Amino acid sequence: MNHFELFGLICQFELDVNSLFYKYLDLQRRFHPDKFVIASRKERQLAVQKITQINDAYQTLRDPMHRAEYMISLKGLELCDEQQMMTDHEFLLQQMELRKELEEIAESDEPNLLLFDFEKKTNSIHKELLSELADAFDDACYVAAATLVSKLKFLVKLKQEIERIEDRLLD
Repeated sequence: MNHFELFGLICQFELDVNSLFYKYLDLQRRFHPDKFVIASRKERQLAVQKITQINDAYQTLRDPMHRAEYMISLKGLELCDEQQMMTDHEFLLQQMELRKELEEIAESDEPNLLLFDFEKKTNSIHKELLSELADAFDDACYVAAATLVSKLKFLVKLKQEIERIEDRLLD
């Protein structure tokens, strides 16, 4: 049983996160190990396994990136590795420019305002890539979806670097 089936959901990228949460709570209530305290050892073990499966599935499905990776794995595909991404020259150039811009911001005299604007820019790119990813899944273009997830991973790393710089500026 895959994660979508476990929650009684259609296997699709776009999903109602609130509905997912309420289904998660329902499954938690039904299969929580505390309900199996007086059950046999095997039943208690199965309850622990089931609750672990429920928790893992929920963590995967509630996060768009993890959900996308999971959906791609269900299709038997793998994500592009960094070496494959190097062949997308436009994307590579964009990443290099963003990294250079971030370095310049970190070294500037007034990084706070510049960093705020840069973060808005990267959030916009992130949102655009997520939209393209949703379209790729809607169109059953799983190879394109795998490429977009790989691109999103690069952007997530960049956003983590932004957070590190923000933390450093706050200290």
